[in-house]
Amino acid sequence: MNDIRYVSTRGEQEPLSFKDAVMTGLARDGGLLVPDRLPDVRPFLREWASLDYADLAFAIMRLFAGDVAPHRLRALVNGAYAAFSVPEVAPTRKLGEGLYLLELFHGPTLAFKDIALQFLGRLFAEILEERGGRMNILAATSGDTGSAAIAGVRGQERVDIFVMHPHGRVSPLQERQMTSVLDANVHNIALEGSFDDCQRVMKTLFNDLPFKEKYSLGAVNSVNWARILAQIVYYFHSAFRVMEETGADGVQFSVPTGNFGDILAGWYAKRMGLPVRRLVLATNENDILARFFNTGRYELGRVVPTINPSMDIQVASNFERWLHAKLGGDCAAVREAMRTFAETGRYELPGASRGKVDAEIVAGASDTKRTLATIAKHYKKSGTLLDPHSAAGVWVGEQFNELDVPTICLATAHPAKFPKAILDATGEDLAHHPVLDALAGAETRVAVLPNDAEAVRAHVAAHAR
Repeated sequence: MNDIRYVSTRGEQEPLSFKDAVMTGLARDGGLLVPDRLPDVRPFLREWASLDYADLAFAIMRLFAGDVAPHRLRALVNGAYAAFSVPEVAPTRKLGEGLYLLELFHGPTLAFKDIALQFLGRLFAEILEERGGRMNILAATSGDTGSAAIAGVRGQERVDIFVMHPHGRVSPLQERQMTSVLDANVHNIALEGSFDDCQRVMKTLFNDLPFKEKYSLGAVNSVNWARILAQIVYYFHSAFRVMEETGADGVQFSVPTGNFGDILAGWYAKRMGLPVRRLVLATNENDILARFFNTGRYELGRVVPTINPSMDIQVASNFERWLHAKLGGDCAAVREAMRTFAETGRYELPGASRGKVDAEIVAGASDTKRTLATIAKHYKKSGTLLDPHSAAGVWVGEQFNELDVPTICLATAHPAKFPKAILDATGEDLAHHPVLDALAGAETRVAVLPNDAEAVRAHVAAHAR
């Protein structure tokens, strides 16, 4: 079987190998890289069901990473998941009747981004050592990506990382997790704007090809295919555990999402043959994705700051990957759709009717009142604390919990990262974790920059090694 190659959603870049796709990040034509085909893994499901997390990750990733020697891929995977605080890496436990919680916060920075970025940081180091290269990572974060990316590459000799977060719009603990890392290769930027502004600046600099090549820009955001690939694994792992426990022949997943990367990984898992009945997309008040999947209209709104800041997004990068597949791989149609949206802030899916945008995805939106009530309810019921992102996913998941298969809700961050939301929901100071408590009073370093691509360009040029 020929190795999978990676093509741009906009069709104007030559196909790439896995390693080249990882190092390229955003395609040269401004599109996102996607595999030229998805493997049908149904023949392997029975065998895979009994594998532990690292072995399952290796089995899935090797199908997509044909140019990474198997023994090296296994070493990268084993190293990545040895950094987690529980042997199962991403355990799933019962939350209620027909309701399960997939805990994705047992990595070094207590967020689901660790599952991909502990692997990606090691993969970068491997490829750069092999090729004798250097890289300057440019990232945008709405909270957790930044600290997880920094944890994945801090101290690396061949990598510098520049992380932009929206100034004053991430939780204080999330900010301190990033800005208290003082390694010489770590550069934090507080951009005076929203997360969407951070993404816009990032894409502007990536689309400046001479600048991108001069400074060897690399991506750790979910525009990088390796991020999506690593996240596919936990859908399989969790589904296998729940189906074994319940005897069900399938599951559904409820996924809190802002940038569409996490739920996209589940969508790919379903298309590969995992028996996922459907996916439940959960947003907060920034509900552009929920509105789209209920109406077929992708329409920009104003970013509203909320208690779940990682979901405070209007322009979802990974939406383009889904759209490319939905349009049958018609790159010209994708280019036109993205041009229309960029110019007008609106795009309407051809032929979409209400409720029939994608039979595999249903969608709903929580809000602050519902999210806080969900945190309170489950703490009172079982002692389980949910962070506000996970709680939004649970609330929406409960609205769609009518199928004859279990619903697995993704818990994307440890509740201790959001102490104010937990206090507001429960009336108690419950949100603590030793890793986070140790940050109190830590020295920090961050550059506050205006909401301007040129200011960020100059900062990268001045500090890149």
